Amino acid sequence: MENIKAQKLLNKIQRDLMRNGIITNTIVEDLKELRELVVEENIPLLAKVTRLTYEHINEHDDFLIAIPDDEPLELDEEEEETEVVETEDVTGQESLEYMLSLMAEHSNKLNEMELRDYVKALKEHAGEDY
Repeated sequence: MENIKAQKLLNKIQRDLMRNGIITNTIVEDLKELRELVVEENIPLLAKVTRLTYEHINEHDDFLIAIPDDEPLELDEEEEETEVVETEDVTGQESLEYMLSLMAEHSNKLNEMELRDYVKALKEHAGEDY
């Protein structure tokens, strides 16, 4: 992000999240404002992940998306169900903090790939077919 206002807002969101956890109305409003700024900068990936994130938090009062795995694990169905339950316990604030850190350096190719994984996971959680 080149826009100084967007960078400052992202930093504010990260600080608020670390200090206070996920406060739904505050973080949703801040993410909506951030989305407007990234749309002005013409960064579609950030606009999409930001919109999906605030819609998700607004609906669930939490961030229920796990941090993307570095390497996909091949598990049988029973292990997969167990893994989902376990990862839900460690998602939320930590995963959201990680995603926001990726957004700060979105032009890095690895970060871009992980942001796309977040978009995919958010869409799957919402039941969207993309």
